[in-house]
Amino acid sequence: MSPADVVVALDVGGTGMKCALVRPDGTAVHTERHPTDAGRGPDAVIETILDVADGLAGKARADGLDPVALGIAVPGVVDEPAGVAVWSANVGFRDVPLRDLATARLGLPTALGHDVRVGGLAEARLGAGRGTGHVLFVAVGTGIAAAHVVDGSAATGAHGAAGEIGHILVRPGGPRCGCGRDGCLEAVASASAIARRYAEALDAATTGAATGGVATGGTEKTGAAVSAAEVADRAAAGEAVAARVWAEAVEALADGLATGQALFDVQTVVVGGGLAQAGPRLFDPLRAALRERMTFHRQPRLAAAALGDGAGCLGAALLALDAR
Repeated sequence: MSPADVVVALDVGGTGMKCALVRPDGTAVHTERHPTDAGRGPDAVIETILDVADGLAGKARADGLDPVALGIAVPGVVDEPAGVAVWSANVGFRDVPLRDLATARLGLPTALGHDVRVGGLAEARLGAGRGTGHVLFVAVGTGIAAAHVVDGSAATGAHGAAGEIGHILVRPGGPRCGCGRDGCLEAVASASAIARRYAEALDAATTGAATGGVATGGTEKTGAAVSAAEVADRAAAGEAVAARVWAEAVEALADGLATGQALFDVQTVVVGGGLAQAGPRLFDPLRAALRERMTFHRQPRLAAAALGDGAGCLGAALLALDAR
């Protein structure tokens, strides 16, 4: 490939788009961010995606670069071989032939991928999983999803829905998940679940104390939402309610990862997403809990994602290069 070759890459979320021009070696030479504004409806979002991609291709040419492909990552269920965004709650897509629309608009070979799968692709090839042939990338944020990457290729599944590790049943009869079932991993260990469960536990503790019940140790009702990161901070500081919610989340996540290891037998598990920013407060107890769950299975190396929120763009670019 020519030194001037770049891939136009977009990572589309419900709130914003991360966009880049990426060289074949994975170096981003230009980055941009744009609002998705999904509330305008899917047709408006599609037009924004095409406009932004076209603008980036024009930027590349103006800078003396040659855009050779386009990679787009979207959330939800994605039929990658057909290039169709089958379903996305965040963006409102329903059977959108986004690859064909983009190819017609830009005249570039285009690949469409799932946001977590392309993030896993980037982490496996360029990030924390580099040099290991079998990687499970697990993104823990508002939800929980995974990508199984073998020799640099991420499995999509028969229906484009592979990697929904957040919907493994880990706590029968547990908290209600957004999918409608009780006790999914996502309902216990996602960042949003940790924040919600902490608020509920804190309310119960303060109510119990106010009515003469037994309080659970130095808690105060804040009147404001507390993030998962703040729950981790409070747990580290010794607050009992936070410590309990955090420990329950770590134990559930260890159960989910142990199931993943039993299924996939990977060398490296890379954990990304917002929860990974807790650093040793997450990884130290999670590593110990995972070790306890291993019997005859080899314990995988557990690592924090290395590419940050740029992984989606890098992975979308890699997917587009692979498809050329």
